[in-house]
Amino acid sequence: MTAAGIARLAGVGRAAVSNWRRRHADFPKPVGGTETSPSFALADVERWLRAQGKLAEVPLRERVWQHVAGHPAGAVTALLHAGCALLLVRDRPSGWLELSAVSDERLAELLPAALDEVLTLRLGTDRTVPTPRPAELAPSVPLLRSATELAAGAGARQAFEFLLGRHLDANPRQYTLTPPGPASLMAELAAPAATVPAATVLDPACGTGALLRAVPGPAALYAQETDRDLAALTALRLALQSGAEVRARAGDALRADAFGQLAADAVLCHPPFNERNWGHEELAYDPRWEYGFPARTESELAWVQHALARLRPGGTAVLLMPPAAASRRSGRRIRADLLRRGALRAVVALPAGAAPPYGVPLHLWVLRKPVAGAPASPELLLVDTSEHTDAGRDKLDWPAVHTAVLDAWTPFDKHGTVTERPGAHRSVPVIELLDDDVDLAPARHLPPPAAAGGAEELAGVRDRLTAVLRRTGELTPPPARTSPHPGPARLPGVTVGELARTGALELLTGSGTATGPVAVLTEQDVLAGRPPSGTLPEGGGDEPVLVRAGDVVVPVLGGGSIARVADAATEGAALGRNLQLLRPDPAALDPWFLAGFLRGTANNRQASSYASTATRLDVRRLQLPRLPLAEQQRYGERFRALAEFEEALRLAGRLGERLVRGMYDGLTDGTVEA
Repeated sequence: MTAAGIARLAGVGRAAVSNWRRRHADFPKPVGGTETSPSFALADVERWLRAQGKLAEVPLRERVWQHVAGHPAGAVTALLHAGCALLLVRDRPSGWLELSAVSDERLAELLPAALDEVLTLRLGTDRTVPTPRPAELAPSVPLLRSATELAAGAGARQAFEFLLGRHLDANPRQYTLTPPGPASLMAELAAPAATVPAATVLDPACGTGALLRAVPGPAALYAQETDRDLAALTALRLALQSGAEVRARAGDALRADAFGQLAADAVLCHPPFNERNWGHEELAYDPRWEYGFPARTESELAWVQHALARLRPGGTAVLLMPPAAASRRSGRRIRADLLRRGALRAVVALPAGAAPPYGVPLHLWVLRKPVAGAPASPELLLVDTSEHTDAGRDKLDWPAVHTAVLDAWTPFDKHGTVTERPGAHRSVPVIELLDDDVDLAPARHLPPPAAAGGAEELAGVRDRLTAVLRRTGELTPPPARTSPHPGPARLPGVTVGELARTGALELLTGSGTATGPVAVLTEQDVLAGRPPSGTLPEGGGDEPVLVRAGDVVVPVLGGGSIARVADAATEGAALGRNLQLLRPDPAALDPWFLAGFLRGTANNRQASSYASTATRLDVRRLQLPRLPLAEQQRYGERFRALAEFEEALRLAGRLGERLVRGMYDGLTDGTVEA
């Protein structure tokens, strides 16, 4: 295991592990890795941590992951073996119980036959997941036993999601992930109706299978991926997800289409962007180019036509596209033919930060394979959702994005038109788009929204600002006076670490890598004093830490002195990354007293460490004065009043910015009289 794994095991930062290595001569010696990134034996680390009183017991999830990370054949092989065993546990639990009763050597000999049977049944004979041989399984047996033990408590699917999620987190540059927000939206757009799910769904560039996992109740899932190992992991992931028939193949879908005869109900795809080596030379006469031969620079339009070729008549395809594909001159003829024949039904502009690359506002293209003899649709739906973001990843209001898109798409899909909403959506006659550019970027064809809702809304904002300013004046603290008595800074102090060891408070760290429909309190939320706005990323990580009212949340990066007491609006949210949560025992500590003293500038300076590019706060080193609970509560009331004053200032600032922006917009577009 690496230093990062040791830190996760002990619940500390990596800097603490480095300090242990320098200060303790008996710290375990490296058994592998490099000089700058050494690796250690899990058993040695566990013994040392327990002897130092820094660890009571290695969690089962951590132990299983260390089996994966340290597998002699590599993490991917370990994940494949674990996935096969978990599929056996899911589909034939009694069979696994019988097999697991024998010795490790005997289990490695007997398991291949059972795995081959269940893999063939779920993934077919021509599958990407090979049946492991006894010699290959032998080093994996301890992993399989611990993984199935984890599945007994969490479930087979959840156990595999956790392991795969850890692997994806450890290799962020190796995989392009489609986040849950756009994946679920694409799956909803592809369904023929809200109550009739698509029965057969294809993803020809499936990656980790995020899009196919979002499909509700499918009968069959077809997946193709260039990377053979990733195709195999995705096949197991989809098979563990549901009882649908799963067919996954390895290979480039443009050059070597594995499902050439398929007529799917729906196609979902997040294709690779800006690929010049997509097969332009060898595929010049391919029958899939029904709408025109894509230029070398238009690989995305090749994927669009591939998706249409694999649909049944009337089937729907939804592709995540770069915005340039809607306006590049090299693709205008294909775009024009897609419009004339009614194949392209909608273009949706997503906010920046929706999916990688996160700095680009991507588009969704909704296509439908024309039915022979049916007239082409005379209109194209254009939707712009850029208003639903604060500009940046993990800040998108995905429920609002879903609602905005589906509120436009549902009536348009049913009636072929939709009532225009300025700045949000419009059904545009195809004839208006068939000019020299065939530019389909939604923002260029949508009328601008009314400035801040017009003069009436601006008047309402002004009234709210006036009321908040009045309230801010009431909350302004009284003049500060010098105290004649010794202050709490001169009293005996105690660190947060000491309070945690004595049980006066519990110290928890946010991971933000679990699954489930729960909002996430992000670092930016705490700094801005706003409600939880994040979402849990794809993959199965550690179970989230859920915030309770009265918890104190502290950002650990950036060097700022911020501590926030969670209220009812924050309760139930998951704790995000780069945050630590202090859960005080109400019989020993007042939360407002705790948060107030944690915000002291001198306190933060002595508890911070500095690197070349960032400042990190060691929460355990923050200090509090030793005071009786009644005295704590007296200080706590003052700190609570300061927090209320601070929130009023924030609200006044937001309302003032909104009023100023609305006035500028109203005066410039004529909706407000000069």
